Amino acid sequence: MIDNPSTTSVKILDKEYRISCPREEEAALHKAAHLLHDKMKEIKSGGKVIGLERIAVMAALNMSYELLRLKENQFENNTDAQQQIQDMMGKLDQALTNLDS
Repeated sequence: MIDNPSTTSVKILDKEYRISCPREEEAALHKAAHLLHDKMKEIKSGGKVIGLERIAVMAALNMSYELLRLKENQFENNTDAQQQIQDMMGKLDQALTNLDS
């Protein structure tokens, strides 16, 4: 089935943006826009960063950092799980070897 893109509006810091996306992705797009709006509003209210472009860049950097941290944690969790599986397989091999003896 071919995606039928639709155009939807999102509002970020009192500015409206028209964005084209597949219909089935509209809800996710609105959630992402809301998250970005909240992050930019938080940075703006801190008063240390002035200018919409700078606020947007700071928000993007913060969100990118958070995403990288999540990915690193996921990788670490996967590595831990893989190590536990290898440990269990070693114990199973040892138990099977002991049964054969």
